[in-house]
Amino acid sequence: MTASPLEILAGLLLVFALPGYAITKATFPEWRLRGPEALLHAVEIGTLSLVLSVTVTILVGFVLGALPGSYFQAGWSDPLLEAVLAAITSVALVAAVLRGAFRRAPPPAPVAETAPGEEAPFDLVRELEDDRRQARRLQHALRQLKPDDPRRPALEAELAATERRTQERLATREAEYAR
Repeated sequence: MTASPLEILAGLLLVFALPGYAITKATFPEWRLRGPEALLHAVEIGTLSLVLSVTVTILVGFVLGALPGSYFQAGWSDPLLEAVLAAITSVALVAAVLRGAFRRAPPPAPVAETAPGEEAPFDLVRELEDDRRQARRLQHALRQLKPDDPRRPALEAELAATERRTQERLATREAEYAR
């Protein structure tokens, strides 16, 4: 029995694209192929569609093959496999429609809440490292000066201000965590 080109196309779509696409749209209804992130979302949707479709196909084939009394033969054009994949695709598409994946205006994206101090963790690290670098530079300059150099008080005051600023930044971040 040979398959027609239409059957081959339907089988390939059911095995490699449609279930994953439907699940992806149901899971991420806010992703659109328009706007500044269109290319990123196209790559994400395409990749997830392929990976999820193959994964779902493997899992469905495993379950159908493990059923007692099942005569499932692991062929990609098996009508039982195609029916189950089509049912999964239909359920996922209904969920995607209910979640607003195909509306003109996308639903709002979920907002991840951040804990105190997580807003910009690397900014604090960068600021502290700048302060430490400035303090090392000032300490080196002070070591190079003679004890009676007129620039010494200004450098010592700048060093004290830098160390105070470092301590204030650390105390502020610790207070955020204590809340």
